[in-house]
Amino acid sequence: MEGWDPNTKSTLTRIPLLTTKAGPRDGAAWTQRLKEEYKSLIAYTQMNKSNDNDWFRISASNPEGTRWTGKCWYVHNLLKYEFDLQFDIPITYPATAPELELPEIDGKTQKMYRGGKICLTVHFKPLWAKNCPRFGIAHALCLGLAPWLAAEIPILVDSGAIKHKDDA
Repeated sequence: MEGWDPNTKSTLTRIPLLTTKAGPRDGAAWTQRLKEEYKSLIAYTQMNKSNDNDWFRISASNPEGTRWTGKCWYVHNLLKYEFDLQFDIPITYPATAPELELPEIDGKTQKMYRGGKICLTVHFKPLWAKNCPRFGIAHALCLGLAPWLAAEIPILVDSGAIKHKDDA
């Protein structure tokens, strides 16, 4: 964490690290990993709520815990921009980070791949690889999605690529 912003470092130290190295094909070990994922997500969510910095809601949308859906939002110029969030846990997880998708803004920025998958290859994927298997879904949201939203949403709003729901 050397050279990191103090706020990011503080946040990251309060998100529990995971210990079980298991993916969706690993049976009971995957169940244990999911329990760790939930504990980490709950801790991150509670921390955000306590700081009045609530910015996402997600849950597993299938019993296996391999498909996740929810909402994320970003406030720009005192207006809240909300987006659907979805991702699948890759078979090679946790060695491979999930590809976070915001399908509503697919094609509105060059920092996005097919289907609304946000670009995390340059900055986040090396960090994920270095910290595998200790990082999980909460870390992907904190270190992947949050900075992406902070960098991209203001540009998309200011350029007119996305509009606030009240401006329709």
